Amino acid sequence: MAYLPNTDADRRAMLDAIGAPDVETLFRDVPSHLLRPAVDLPPPASEPELTAEMRALARRNRPLGDWACFLGAGITHRFVPQVVQATIRRPEFATSYTPYQAEASQGYLQAIFEFQTIVAELYGLDVANASLYDGATAVAEGALMAVVQTGRTHLLVSATCNPETLRVLDTYAAGRGVRVTRIPRRGATSDLDAAARLLAGGDVAVVIAPQPNFLGALEPVGELTRAAHAAGALALVAADPIAAAVLEPPGASGADIAAGDGQPLGIPPQLGGPTVGLLACTEALLRRMPGRLAGRTSDARGATAYCLTLQTREQHIRRERATSNICTNHALMALAATAHVGRLGARGLERIADISSRRAHHLARAAAERPGYGLAFPDAPFLWEFVLRCPLSADEVAERMAAKGILAGLPLGGFDAQLGDCLLVCTTELTTPAMLDQFLAALPKAADIPVAAGPRAAP
Repeated sequence: MAYLPNTDADRRAMLDAIGAPDVETLFRDVPSHLLRPAVDLPPPASEPELTAEMRALARRNRPLGDWACFLGAGITHRFVPQVVQATIRRPEFATSYTPYQAEASQGYLQAIFEFQTIVAELYGLDVANASLYDGATAVAEGALMAVVQTGRTHLLVSATCNPETLRVLDTYAAGRGVRVTRIPRRGATSDLDAAARLLAGGDVAVVIAPQPNFLGALEPVGELTRAAHAAGALALVAADPIAAAVLEPPGASGADIAAGDGQPLGIPPQLGGPTVGLLACTEALLRRMPGRLAGRTSDARGATAYCLTLQTREQHIRRERATSNICTNHALMALAATAHVGRLGARGLERIADISSRRAHHLARAAAERPGYGLAFPDAPFLWEFVLRCPLSADEVAERMAAKGILAGLPLGGFDAQLGDCLLVCTTELTTPAMLDQFLAALPKAADIPVAAGPRAAP
């Protein structure tokens, strides 16, 4: 927050304008014990002393690049070309706010238009919006699009979606009086028979399935999509954008809506955020999209020009006609994703996906050969994330390996009690062959630690 130096005259003028005799009057309704609470702080420090203290605190952090990182679960450690940072740090982009006056924001509007084009092509759908906050809000907004389009108030969502997405979806649905039902997991993927039974009621607005899912496995999205359409529902695929570059895109599998998180596209993990939400749909659903949409047109002289062609939010149209209360888009993060994909191109994304997948399969095979270890779902196809069953508590394995400079993966017991002995392991193009060897060498032996694992993973 910038420091705004108001003079005594400035303060007096503001108080006179609102009819208050003094500043204290503004806070008279606040209880005195809350107005100036006692705070146990050290004595004041000079600026050099404070700077030295902050640097000492910063040195206690350990950058992610110093670790052999195998964490995934929705936020992945991927290479970010320098052109991305060089682009988003330009002051005309870094300091820009939402382009309300399109004629004054041609560069940013062009970047947003290119971003939309990239997302639409990756997902194989007709149109994409100017971005949302993250993957979870994108899925939730897409689900509400389906509710409005179909007039139904029942959502079916695969239990294999990211748990954060499920929680956000529940929150959105509760506020709109919408019922959410989980499609149970069978093995590593959605139970198709259960989905068919749940669809038989004829009241489902949309079926939501991830690709890949939270456990790294590839879902039968084509079958789920066809089942949804047969029941008069829409289909939404929550797709990893890099996976969409090598798998059949959601649109090609028949999905009406696709959503995802753009974090793998040029955005570092950053303690989990900020990221950028991706949302695309068929042309038939265009008017249901939240947020804004940038378009390309021609000006009075015939030159290419960009404008905001759709702004279905309550700041711009009547509140009762707004599609969502989403107020803005993560334009700077969308710009990062645009620069990233522009630098790598389609072949670059395919190459990244190929490297990540090859290394994951190599690691999975080698780890499963260690005594006591194995794949929790050996028959489930995956790309670059897999579930490794351990002979002891996954939390203990992760703690022991962290002491050796390895972030071994995400222990899954906190999400599913049946997976207390399981690690979700992820590899990317930054996971070098040396890191794979380091991981394998550091895996604790079953005899090293007392067993404290939860129940075995369900077959």
